[in-house]
Amino acid sequence: MERINVMICAGTGCTSSNSALVAEKFREVLPVYGLEDEVKIIKTGCFGLCQKGPIVAIYPDKVFYCHVKVEDVEEIVSEHLYKGRVVKRLELSEIDEKTKEKILDIDKINFYAKQKRIALKNCGVINPEDIQEYIAKDGYMALGKAITSMTPQEVIDEVKASGLRGRGGGGFPTGVKWQTAHDQPEGQKYVICNADEGDPGAFMDRSILEGDPHSVIEAMAIAGYAIGANHGYVYIRAEYPIAVQRLKIAIDQAHELGLLGENILGTTFSFDVELRLGAGAFVCGEETALIMSIEGKRGMPVPKPPFPAVSGVWGKPTIINNVETFANVAQIILNGSAWFASIGTEKSKGTKVFALGGKIANTGLVEIPMGTTLREIIYEIGGGCPNNKNFKAVQTGGPSGGCLTEEQLDTPIDFDNLVQLGSMMGSGGMIVLDEDNCMVDVARFYLDFIVDESCGKCTPCRVGTKRLLEMLEKITKGEGTLELLDEMEDLCYKIKESALCGLGQTAPNPVLSTLKQFREEYIAHVVDKRCPAGVCKALLTYSIKPDVCRKCSLCAKNCPVQAISGVVGKEAYRIDTTKCIKCGACFTSCRFNAIERR
Repeated sequence: MERINVMICAGTGCTSSNSALVAEKFREVLPVYGLEDEVKIIKTGCFGLCQKGPIVAIYPDKVFYCHVKVEDVEEIVSEHLYKGRVVKRLELSEIDEKTKEKILDIDKINFYAKQKRIALKNCGVINPEDIQEYIAKDGYMALGKAITSMTPQEVIDEVKASGLRGRGGGGFPTGVKWQTAHDQPEGQKYVICNADEGDPGAFMDRSILEGDPHSVIEAMAIAGYAIGANHGYVYIRAEYPIAVQRLKIAIDQAHELGLLGENILGTTFSFDVELRLGAGAFVCGEETALIMSIEGKRGMPVPKPPFPAVSGVWGKPTIINNVETFANVAQIILNGSAWFASIGTEKSKGTKVFALGGKIANTGLVEIPMGTTLREIIYEIGGGCPNNKNFKAVQTGGPSGGCLTEEQLDTPIDFDNLVQLGSMMGSGGMIVLDEDNCMVDVARFYLDFIVDESCGKCTPCRVGTKRLLEMLEKITKGEGTLELLDEMEDLCYKIKESALCGLGQTAPNPVLSTLKQFREEYIAHVVDKRCPAGVCKALLTYSIKPDVCRKCSLCAKNCPVQAISGVVGKEAYRIDTTKCIKCGACFTSCRFNAIERR
């Protein structure tokens, strides 16, 4: 009988850092110490704290080991599992600033203390490839409750009363969407889970599917019951192989137990789910483009109305919700709408999962109640910017969102507040930027992504975003003018007003928000021909401070074009700016901060 569970993260992040080899090493070492019958090795989903991966959690001891390598396994087995002594050098721990004592309870560590897990409830807790573990955590209880003791309208009313809004970016009330599909004439209807997560730096939906796929399958079945559908599609990009594999396993297991298929739980309700793999097109996150792709056509949006809830896939009423939205449904049905509505703000109920990345100490997944401030996320959960760098901005909502500054960090996060500030919640990407980031270059990066991902159907998006990118590239090369800034801003508004779909309409947001919040940086680029952050290569100049130079020749040895000259030990080195290609090799190689970049 096992007395200890060794939980090993098997999400994409930790898997890429060889967590599978760590698990294999545990299985190899345990018999050496006679522990193979006492210790159970469990591959689980993302713990959230991706910065510390691979993570190995020991229960019931509640000890988290970070950055675990294969060569660390024998020490963990011999010291902790065999002798009962925690391996301090690998343990995740913090010091309480007030008591100066070590925090031993993982739930009280800053990264987890302010989180409330609903969508991520089972991630890092269960084996996602074992349906029995999901059932042990009340899995499929909500489906049973819905189809045996509630009418379809009662299910919809419960979702409406909860205040659940779509977590894919639009924030549309979920219950209203379900009601529209329910009210259509009886006949074939469909449920679609949008798992085509495409924002740069976003991995919320992927992690939920990797760590808790049954929560989405159960919710889709509940949605099917509510609207009168018997078939569902999970539209997921093929570049998520772990999520795809675990979904396949989960669907097969649900079939085996009669939780999918004909006459579920002995009732007259039947529902099935199949996967549709996407090729990774960003535009297929837009619901009508997604539908086109499922039908085997090129993924391009079509005008609305009619909305998919009236005429969707194959022309039939279809509801489309994203992974995180579905991950909340079963718990709403099980715990009641009042419970969910008691969390969050007046207009934004529940929690939101964010993928916290960029210049932040604790990158990873966080789930916080709506109304939590950006400051709490960035500084208390995220640990602030590393290397004592100053915070500059945070980009929320990915390419469709915008940048927020230090002055806006105390804003409670919800759908409406972020829109009022010129950004948006989006699907949940949150990229932190520090003093070393150039905001013009940030806008250029997002526009470059948007141009590459535009489906090309409408001229404002196909041509307009390309022109915007060209303008930004001119500015970063020192070829911009004040008149160009005005032209660029005017073009942004024209694209917003005339693009066909939501993706095109929000494409100019990164430009507009950086122009509004950091206009002085744009002016420095076009008037002074200078990049204040030292990022835009064409505007950089490198020089050597003669009073600081140690005459060591390291910079000259690393210069690929021999633009640096001097005499070792006798003469300070200098850079010939006519030869310099601004590669920065001298700057990174100098150990004495003698190279000045401006």
